[in-house]
Amino acid sequence: MTFYSLPFTPERVEATEARLEAIYEAAKYGLKGDSLAMRAGLTPVQYRRLQEFDPLVEMAELKGRADGEWMAAKTLHEAAAEGDAKAALDILKHQHGWVSKQSVEVSVEGQISVIAALEKAQRRVIEAQYAEVESAPTPSTLLTNQQTEIVDGYQLDNARTPEKSTDV
Repeated sequence: MTFYSLPFTPERVEATEARLEAIYEAAKYGLKGDSLAMRAGLTPVQYRRLQEFDPLVEMAELKGRADGEWMAAKTLHEAAAEGDAKAALDILKHQHGWVSKQSVEVSVEGQISVIAALEKAQRRVIEAQYAEVESAPTPSTLLTNQQTEIVDGYQLDNARTPEKSTDV
């Protein structure tokens, strides 16, 4: 059996100018996390390691995000200045907390008679059907010891052995 020697070179990730520029561009277009790392040409693990050891990586990401937001805001404001009403409304709503007024109009036609409604309710109460029920066991009789009754065809058995009291 033959063993081959494999050369091992530790991977060294550095924040070169090209990598920082790639991170900046990816952040500028709104990428985050693993997507930002992959677009910058790094694996997510490499990106996190590089970010941990070099503060310029975080600065490049923050600057990219700020510049991307600036470009979008500038475009929106230019469109509003040129007369785009939708852009102007979006700026008012999202940047200045503006809310358009809403009105609700309710129209009820006809008359409501409280007296007639009460009379109908009274007729319903008077015309109600009721049935007389034979005396049912009360809760106090159901809880007594050694009692067996038949109610509605079911045997109620609350019988149990009497408890012995021990006086101490």
